[in-house]
Amino acid sequence: MRMIVRLVLGLFVLKAVAASPRFSRQADLDSYDGTNYDVDLDNLNLENPDNYDYEDGLTIDDPLIEIGTLAPPDYNYAVPEASLEEQTEEEEEEEKELPLTPQLIPQGSGGSGVLMGPDTQKGMPTCLLCTCLGGSVYCDDLKLDSVPPLPKDTTHFYARYNRITKINKSDFASMNKLKKIDLTANEITSIDEKAFMGLPNLEELVIRENHIAQLPALPETMTLIDASHNNIGTKGLHREAFKDMTGLLYLYITDNHIDYVPVPLPDSLRSLHLQRNNIQMIHGDTFCNLKDFNYIRNALEDIRLDGNPINLSRTPQAYVCLPRIPIGDLI
Repeated sequence: MRMIVRLVLGLFVLKAVAASPRFSRQADLDSYDGTNYDVDLDNLNLENPDNYDYEDGLTIDDPLIEIGTLAPPDYNYAVPEASLEEQTEEEEEEEKELPLTPQLIPQGSGGSGVLMGPDTQKGMPTCLLCTCLGGSVYCDDLKLDSVPPLPKDTTHFYARYNRITKINKSDFASMNKLKKIDLTANEITSIDEKAFMGLPNLEELVIRENHIAQLPALPETMTLIDASHNNIGTKGLHREAFKDMTGLLYLYITDNHIDYVPVPLPDSLRSLHLQRNNIQMIHGDTFCNLKDFNYIRNALEDIRLDGNPINLSRTPQAYVCLPRIPIGDLI
């Protein structure tokens, strides 16, 4: 009896398992032989998907999940600034676009204060004919036959290699800031006696390579005088012309016709060039003080007397106060 009950229960359980969907699908897979299909492809209605029954519980209304690549993150990078070269080019372009505004240059001696300085005899402004840089005016090699009117604030004036024949008193009138005048290699034959005396700050005068016979009076502020390669003779220098120039450092009068050393010389003098003149005698007190044997002239280290008809060995007492013996003939 118990055996019969167990058999009935076993059949009941087996029937229940066989009726489940999972078991049905597994049984179909086990019985698949590769030729039989349960789906009728001919009657398949592809246009109406609502007719299909999805066994996994999904319906057509369920949202579909799309699989794809993620969009790149939105990085807000700062725009790089322009390079230094680009900035420089931009600044230069801006400067080029700016209009140029002409500026007035102060009125010069004898001028009218027009643009670019006073007008010259050539009918054009001085600072257009010449080159003006700060307080310096360069008028070199322009075939000038006279000194052009200069701006009032001129401190250094260069007019070398021109055809200037004369220096007038009015050429440098009221030029209170003028410190240097260079008139090298012109055709100057005469200079007004007071042409440079009205210049309170004049320190350097270069008039070499001209035809000057008379050196004019110069202010006591001089530190350099170069009158070499001229026609200055015995009467071409004022008596004691350099005595009161307490700041004079360099005195060059080479290649002229003077026949004596222009004494007295200031103690500040460092260099004295008198070569190729007509000096025939040196006195004992030319450089030294015969009344004070302790006197030493330390500054004067450069004396050139070569090319003169003089024998330096005849007056040895004239050099005892000097740090160096002058250059010249000793025989």
